[in-house]
Amino acid sequence: MADGNVDYLSNIVFMGFGEAGHAIASGWSKTRPGTVRAYDIALAETGDEARAVRDRCSDAGIEAVESLQKALAGARLVFCLVTADQALEAARTASPYLQQGVLWLDCNSCAPSTKARAALVIEAVGGRYVDVAVMAPVYPKRHQVPLLLAGPHAEEAARLIEQLEMRPRITGGKVGDASSVKMLRSVMIKGLEALTAECLLGARRAGVEEAVLASLQASDPGIDWRARSAYNLERMMVHGARRAAEVEEVCVTLQELGLPDWMSRGTVAWQRAVATLGLEPGEDDLTARADLILSRL
Repeated sequence: MADGNVDYLSNIVFMGFGEAGHAIASGWSKTRPGTVRAYDIALAETGDEARAVRDRCSDAGIEAVESLQKALAGARLVFCLVTADQALEAARTASPYLQQGVLWLDCNSCAPSTKARAALVIEAVGGRYVDVAVMAPVYPKRHQVPLLLAGPHAEEAARLIEQLEMRPRITGGKVGDASSVKMLRSVMIKGLEALTAECLLGARRAGVEEAVLASLQASDPGIDWRARSAYNLERMMVHGARRAAEVEEVCVTLQELGLPDWMSRGTVAWQRAVATLGLEPGEDDLTARADLILSRL
């Protein structure tokens, strides 16, 4: 249990400060805790990526710190928001600088086994690990995006972040329970995005996209297929690299459950292929986005 005399909201650190970190921190404008800092590996570099991180920190009103050791000095609550493939390494890198009792909220989209290994690293130095799954896009909800928390310290962490008007929900008593929900949901959500690309890009190149969309609309009128398809392509264009890394963890999850990962392997390939094109999604138009992707494939 935490020391009741410690104010865990007085010293908060973000490890990794991309879209999710910015969304959460900028949403705290009315419930601003004491000290909030951010560390991101890009800050040690020069160039556009470092400037982007600094701009996000400035916009959210928090301090950007280039040194991980300095960033974590005195930290009581850490939100780890790196990429899925770096979550375990982030725990290992940070562990020498964590003080006893720190709450480590691992918000990365990882396989349950990856979270379990990260938990061992954090607990070995006296930290307290919480498995967190972010269950919706961080915009426009920002800090009020729905969160699932799991693990032996989940209830305490939930009580703390509720004071920041965040929306946690406990989903299990062991590390991995929250990430299991996230991973298996992503089979469907990220898979639908990949299916959209394969279906609609093929239809556009064949010159039959209007007939395909009409057929889909007739089969399932509860979905606006044109709008949803445009949105799915935008997600892949903007976030495909991160999504590919996440679905790699989905594949690990399925394998450890003794199940094939055939569909998710295809999802990884499509997400990564679209992301590597380096395209801006432009206007919210399915045809324009499809043509843009097809021009580079």
